[in-house]
Amino acid sequence: MRAPLSIVIPTLNAEAVLPGCLAALMDGVEAGLVRELVVSDGGSVDATRDIAQAAGAIWVEGPAGRGGQLRRGVAATSGGWLLVLHADTRLAPGWTSAVEAGMARGAPGYFCLRFAAPGLAPRLVAGWANLRARAVSMPFGDQGLLVSRADYEAGGGYPDIPLMEDMALMRRLPRARPLDAVAETGAARYLARGWLRQGGANLWRQARFLAGADPARLGRGYRD
Repeated sequence: MRAPLSIVIPTLNAEAVLPGCLAALMDGVEAGLVRELVVSDGGSVDATRDIAQAAGAIWVEGPAGRGGQLRRGVAATSGGWLLVLHADTRLAPGWTSAVEAGMARGAPGYFCLRFAAPGLAPRLVAGWANLRARAVSMPFGDQGLLVSRADYEAGGGYPDIPLMEDMALMRRLPRARPLDAVAETGAARYLARGWLRQGGANLWRQARFLAGADPARLGRGYRD
């Protein structure tokens, strides 16, 4: 019986963070859980491709934009279950057992978020994200997403939009449940712009998206 889990990681000039993400996944490979790893790139000009291929990943290329990259990445997989991760996310030890338990439950799942940064602000922002995910079943990409192919396809998959692709998909999936493992995610954008400023901007973009704002316009603001 072939391994059930396909892992998809979108990248764009991720040479600094991708090695750590991939190294943390080796537990799943050694346990026979991981069927394939797909890196869906949006036009990297650094060593991202070399790193991915050295790890045995399937390489998929296309225009930048996380929604489109994830959609193309999933299309290149064949497992009955999908695990979507950001390139700056490292799964903590124990994630393999947590994913196996999540697959046994049959519902979408997400990890407990922790930022790779010290201090009170990272803990507060991560705590809010974890609370939101539990309360309204709305985990975002930083928390990873475990989902069966059947549920993914029934929900229409990731839309080809540059931002809010995770929110768009989660609104069409069954209620997600927390997995008993931690996803430690990079905090570069928060550290560069400030935790309060970045967190407030994220909430404002989310509210605008729910109110019907154009994801392309939101994406331009996010990049700027």
